[in-house]
Amino acid sequence: MPVRNEQAHLVAAVESVMSQNYPEKLEIILAVGPSVDQTDRVAKELAAKYPIIKLIENPKGLTTAGLNLAIAQSTSDVIIRVDAHSELSPGYIARGVALLEETSAVLVGGVMSAVGKSPLQKAVAFGYGSRFGLGGGSYHVGGKAGEAESAYLGIFDAKALKAVGGYDENIIRGEDWDLSQRLKAAGGKVWFSPELVVKYWPRSNIKALAWQFYSTGVWRGALTRRAPGKASIRYFIPPLALLVMIDLLILAIAGVLPQQALIIPVALYLLVLSFASGTAKSLDVADRLAIFVALPVMHLSWASGFWIGLAFGARKIVDAGDKK
Repeated sequence: MPVRNEQAHLVAAVESVMSQNYPEKLEIILAVGPSVDQTDRVAKELAAKYPIIKLIENPKGLTTAGLNLAIAQSTSDVIIRVDAHSELSPGYIARGVALLEETSAVLVGGVMSAVGKSPLQKAVAFGYGSRFGLGGGSYHVGGKAGEAESAYLGIFDAKALKAVGGYDENIIRGEDWDLSQRLKAAGGKVWFSPELVVKYWPRSNIKALAWQFYSTGVWRGALTRRAPGKASIRYFIPPLALLVMIDLLILAIAGVLPQQALIIPVALYLLVLSFASGTAKSLDVADRLAIFVALPVMHLSWASGFWIGLAFGARKIVDAGDKK
C-alpha cells in the first residue's frame, strides 16, 4: 500500500484489510512517502497495533515507486494492491485469491465503488460509476465476469508480476493499464469479477478534482501516443466533443457561423447532464445539482489533458494525489 498525505483515510484502509478473515498468513507493507500531514504518525501507530504491518520508506513519494518497493519486500505468492483511499469489501481477499486459481489468471480485479459525503463528492462518485462519467469501463460500472482490458488495484500472481518488472515508474498515471498490457503480452490473463468490490473515496473539491482528471487525461493521451492501437474508443469521446466545441467557437468568432451555432452543442450537453442527473435515483436534490458541476469538470479537464498528452507526451505531469 503506497501512502502519502493519507492521514484521513489510512486507518480505514488498513482496518478493511485486517477485517478480511483470510485463513492464510497475511503481511501488510506500507510504503510511506514524505507527507505534510500526520500520515507518518498514523502509520507507526498502526504498525505498533498490528505486528504484521511492515513500514518502508518511499523517498520518491510516487505511487509506482512505492508499489515496486513494497513488491520487492513481499515474500508471498500472491500480492494484493490496496490504495489508502480505498476500503476492501468483506471477503475480497479470499475470493480474489480463489479466482486466481479458478480462472488461471495472473491478475484479478473488481469494481471500484466510489462513495462520497458532500454533495460534490457524491456527484463525483456518481460520475465514476456512470457511463455518463468515465465512459463505461467494467471496473467502474460493473458487468459480467470475464477477461478484461485492465484491473482496478488488483490481486496478482507474484511470480508473474515480478517477471514483467512490476510497475513502470516512468508512468505516473495509467500505470495499472500499462502493467495489464505487459502481463497479457507475456501470456498472462487479466480477469474482471463483479464479486470483488472496493470502496473508493474520490476528490472532494473542484481544484483537486480538476487537476486529477487533467493529469489523468495527459497520461492517457501519452499512453495512446505510445500505443495507439490499444486505445479504447471511449477514450476519444470527451476529447472529440471538446474539439468540436472549440472549432464551433472559432468559426463563430470568425463570422463563418452565426454565434447561435454554439447554442446547439451547449444545449445538447445540458440535456445529457439533465438526463444523467435524472438517473441518479439514490442522490438527493443537492447531490444531483452538483452533477452539473462535477461532470463538466471531469470531462473538460480530462479532454484537455488528453490532447496535451497526445501531442506532447506527459513530461512527468503529476497529480498531487499520485504522490501518495
